[in-house]
Amino acid sequence: MTSSTLPPESRRSSAPQPRASWVQERADLDRTTLRPRRARLVHEPPPASPPGTLVIEETQRPKIFVIDYDAEVVSEKEIQRVDECIPYLTDDRPSITWVDVRGLGHKGTFERLGEIFRVHPLALEDMVNVPQRPKADVYGGEHVLIIARMVQVNERCVLRTEQLAILVGKSFVLTVQEEADWDVMEAVRERIRTGRGSIRERGADYLAYALLDAVVDGFFPVLERLGEHIEDLEVEVIDARRRMSKPIHDLKRDLLTLRRAIWPQRDLVNALLREDNPMIAKDTRLYLRDTYDHAVQLMDMVETYRELSSGLMDLHLSGMSNRMNEIMKVLTIISTIFLPVTAIAGIYGMNFHHESSPYNMPELDWYYGYPLVWCLMLASVVGLLTYYRRKGWIRKDNDGA
Repeated sequence: MTSSTLPPESRRSSAPQPRASWVQERADLDRTTLRPRRARLVHEPPPASPPGTLVIEETQRPKIFVIDYDAEVVSEKEIQRVDECIPYLTDDRPSITWVDVRGLGHKGTFERLGEIFRVHPLALEDMVNVPQRPKADVYGGEHVLIIARMVQVNERCVLRTEQLAILVGKSFVLTVQEEADWDVMEAVRERIRTGRGSIRERGADYLAYALLDAVVDGFFPVLERLGEHIEDLEVEVIDARRRMSKPIHDLKRDLLTLRRAIWPQRDLVNALLREDNPMIAKDTRLYLRDTYDHAVQLMDMVETYRELSSGLMDLHLSGMSNRMNEIMKVLTIISTIFLPVTAIAGIYGMNFHHESSPYNMPELDWYYGYPLVWCLMLASVVGLLTYYRRKGWIRKDNDGA
């Protein structure tokens, strides 16, 4: 078996590479209390545009990689022009060609892709104009277009999403990625390079299944990371060391983003399973059933984490209310303790002259009048403290609070 592959430094790593804009957005949000701007639909055509209108503002050409393989031979190459993939599509060898386009830029490149692969204008529009809802459409019985969303989370728990378009033909798979710097499909590439499993012995529909399965399975490490983040937030909320409203709000927003991504993808996989699709073989649908099970499991995890995050907010608000009640309790106790002291000091601070009447503060002439007043004040304080302690208002709770 012969193989020609890319140099190691040109291969893409599956490790998350955070975009500066995402990190800067989260940092700006940390420094201020202002809500961040919502992402605009920059790739959506103007209203009433003709069907198939492509909205591409960037002029930088996307990166294009071709993997052509069969049971014996695999060839992997980065091409500079779209036309360089034509020999792989028209040769006599019964191989499967995977053309991976990374990035959305240079309108002419995608128009030429549409001509080479005979992509329907509506399908090409969905592939380029992001974001689209995950779905699966059949065009003329020759192509199946699958729109999915990939997710990743970095070390700072910053969630990233990206659209992936998979066009499946008889002997080829064309993928278009929204971003050029990351994806979750490196494991599929490695399976093709090493020949692990049966992927090189099957058709293009099995390759499309492998890519879709990698996208769905890519949600598991993200949810695992968010689950650890929820556990950390639970500890911080219970300890109440800082204000937790913003981190909990960010978590709930990320979980909503995941829900909006995985929910339609579950319906997408179910449609590929149930509908009569000429491009999906019957044995491939058996594998799609496993992908559907994973999507259902992901939905259950997302819903569970959303309930936990809502519980975190309730716990945080309850803790804040309890702490406020404790503060008010302490202030009330202090006020009531010093209330008799203040009353005694106020009484003996009145300006009544003893010479005018024998009933005007006769204690002023007592030899021990001043020490007796102090003893009366201290006795009132000690008496109130003893009373509050017997009532259980100032003793420690079982948790040490």
